[in-house]
Amino acid sequence: MKRELSGGCGIMLLAFTLLAIIGGIVAVIDLRAEGDGGSGALGLLVYVAFLSPFIYWGYVMLYKFLRPGEPVRFTKKMTQYGGAAVLALVIFALWAALTSKQSPKTPEPITEIAQEPNAPKDSVVITEVMEGDPYKELDELIGLESVKEEVHTIANFAKIQQQRKAQGLKVPKMSFHLVFTGSPGTGKTTVARIVARIYKDLGILKSGHTVETDRSGLVAEYVGQTATKTNAVIDSALNGVLFIDEAYALVPEDARSDYGQEAISTLLKRMEDDRDKLVVIIAGYPNEMKRFIDSNPGLQSRFTRYINFPDYTDQELFDIFKLYLNKNQYTITDDAAQLLRDNLNYVVAHKTKNFGNARYVRNIFERAVEQQANRLSAKPSISDDELSVLTKEDIENAFKARK
Repeated sequence: MKRELSGGCGIMLLAFTLLAIIGGIVAVIDLRAEGDGGSGALGLLVYVAFLSPFIYWGYVMLYKFLRPGEPVRFTKKMTQYGGAAVLALVIFALWAALTSKQSPKTPEPITEIAQEPNAPKDSVVITEVMEGDPYKELDELIGLESVKEEVHTIANFAKIQQQRKAQGLKVPKMSFHLVFTGSPGTGKTTVARIVARIYKDLGILKSGHTVETDRSGLVAEYVGQTATKTNAVIDSALNGVLFIDEAYALVPEDARSDYGQEAISTLLKRMEDDRDKLVVIIAGYPNEMKRFIDSNPGLQSRFTRYINFPDYTDQELFDIFKLYLNKNQYTITDDAAQLLRDNLNYVVAHKTKNFGNARYVRNIFERAVEQQANRLSAKPSISDDELSVLTKEDIENAFKARK
């Protein structure tokens, strides 16, 4: 009778343990569905450690209730069943710990620049609002005359509509979302930052900061995580501008099933839900952006204003190079300037689709400064003028190093 009783207690103990484990498995699955697998594993280890003495205590109480006055005994069956229960708990704890690495953590809302030097590009950069007159900065940009005209038109329209609203007149609805089309290095990101500040000046946005990202900042690697990641970026952009560079990459041409569609669906919903505190600017090559917009009716209805950024002329690229010179306290000799003009003229005449425009010029400037350093490092003494002058040799070697 005692053995049957003790064995029965052991069976009840094992059953209780199994029920607790099933409950724990359900809990960890729920935690991982929310992307918090690491915390779930740690919590379950604590849960197992906390549960073990109560299982023993439950057995003792049940034994004393059924066999009052007798000392608690552990029969062979009880030892077997109890050992099985403990083993099950240990296996469960190991499973929780080992599989926690398979569950990605939910991205937190982004509150600061998320790129470190030499880090893999998960491009999400927040640019806070700078002091100064955004209209003046726009007009002082080199080239981009048609872009400046479009931005001023948008600003003038918004200003007049606000005056009409103040007078109690009807105001037509207008979307402030924009599509920037053009090659790399044509100033799209710079203008997006200026537009955000203009929108703040007009009262369209409260903050006017810019959150700059691309596909890698919106699309996750795991099923169900893209919406969470996209929402985190959008949360960071509220009351400012969300700038998505190379937005067409969200819909690859040869992808039948891609997480980019989930990012687009999330973006469109938030554009509607937060329409009074979110402006989205998307950018990329003209043909690719047309394909991207045409791929989704929601995109077509929300992005109706396009601004094209033309490639810079060779003269404009030369002026940009001079701008780098002035900002960094360098000068250039006449023969070096002529060589620079000739090379830029040739590069523009033979440019490809991927030509970097202002980025190309910045790269040439950086290479020229490096070449000057190489030239001067061999001299025993260097004058102040020599420290500031780029020569024909520096420019020539800069273009050779760029190839």
